[in-house]
Amino acid sequence: MFEYEIATAVHSADLMREAAEYRAARSAGKAHRASSPDQEHVRRVRTFRSRFARSAPHTA
Repeated sequence: MFEYEIATAVHSADLMREAAEYRAARSAGKAHRASSPDQEHVRRVRTFRSRFARSAPHTA
């Protein structure tokens, strides 16, 4: 029974460590987005088009 308790404790500690790492990564990502909010919505148009699609003609 003692080995089972040790294994359960180790597994629980692993889960808590993984949860802490996940929370740290999420908060770092949120902090990064908050520091540069204008970068969040700026995307390149080319990534949404097919590589072989023609661009709209420029008429002025």
